[in-house]
Amino acid sequence: MPGFELFGELERKEVNDVLDNGVLMRYGFDGMRNGHWKAIELEAALQHTFQSKHVQLVSSGTAAVSVALASAGVGAGDEVIMPTFTFVASFEAIMMLGAIPVLVDIDDTLGLNPEAVEKAITPKTKAVMVVQMCGSMAHMDALQAVCNKHKLLLVEDACQAIGGTYKGKPLGSIGDLGCFSFDFVKTITCGEGGAVITNNKDYYLNADHYSDHGHDHIGNDRGAETHPFIGYNFRISELHAAVGLAQVKRLPKFLEIQRRNLNILKEALADIPEVTFRTVPEGGEESGAFFNFFLPNLEIVNKVLKGFSDNGIDVCWNYYNNNWHYIKEWNHLKDLKSLFPISKEVKDGLAYLKTKDFSKSDAYISRNISCLIKLSWTEEQVKARASKMAKVIKSALYKL
Repeated sequence: MPGFELFGELERKEVNDVLDNGVLMRYGFDGMRNGHWKAIELEAALQHTFQSKHVQLVSSGTAAVSVALASAGVGAGDEVIMPTFTFVASFEAIMMLGAIPVLVDIDDTLGLNPEAVEKAITPKTKAVMVVQMCGSMAHMDALQAVCNKHKLLLVEDACQAIGGTYKGKPLGSIGDLGCFSFDFVKTITCGEGGAVITNNKDYYLNADHYSDHGHDHIGNDRGAETHPFIGYNFRISELHAAVGLAQVKRLPKFLEIQRRNLNILKEALADIPEVTFRTVPEGGEESGAFFNFFLPNLEIVNKVLKGFSDNGIDVCWNYYNNNWHYIKEWNHLKDLKSLFPISKEVKDGLAYLKTKDFSKSDAYISRNISCLIKLSWTEEQVKARASKMAKVIKSALYKL
């Protein structure tokens, strides 16, 4: 998945530009920059990439989710519907605003189940956050219809799916706001960084101000700027933006490699009846960052994963007992282990986690194997890997 596999001269040039002028902060110091504004350049490049009117760079993907929600007015006591399968950052970003994460089941897309979303809506629901996990998407038309019907925000966490598309639109650009991560293990990386995208000018201006202590960014005298409202510090640095600027220029090539590798792997396993692939909604195209497939049950999954390990097939796993990506092991959330007191409203709002049944999600996650796709693999290496994977799976299924 990560673009860091193919660092080269372009990244070094962009970083050296920043080091040569000595301005690492994205705002101010106009006279010292010698015309270099890496964050502004990256935002412009991402506007084109995401077909979005507005892009606000921030310090991380987690920050992007918090800033996106805050910019649309989500806060204390509001409920945000999110999936059981995601990264812990999803609920962290919601709770940071004093809002309540409402977890609901996924379906065979590995994304939010629209029917489960509709059943979870209450008068406190303010937003639905779909997480485009592992390079693909949920049923976006159905989710958009639910949000339109109930007048809810649709927020896309597309941190793992840069380059994926649905009906010709980049993932992240379909909802009211989209969120991206450019950390060290994303398809394109800044080292650390993220972005909020939107076509709503008000949300964009709110994100721009909120992510920089409430600065209005009017004029060229930072000390004279006003503060329309309270903000915090979620700024990206020029060094991080410089790396991202080089990487986004290389994104088309990265996607070409990922999709080539994904197709080779899928073709090798397609003739095994017991193997089924995740559902990609009609009109959708995966980014190719991951290869996801289902087997009949967890027992066979575990046998296959052991076989993969024994045969040198790396970066494949099952999320069922994963501490970071699935509700089953999120005990720090269920038990509300916090360094500071959590409001009674949020405590009460999360009480459902003690008894909530997520067996429908279990049925998908327990049978799933997810494999990273590396950019550094040659075509011959992927074909050899695919052949090994098919043999291991057949051996586990048929006891060869």
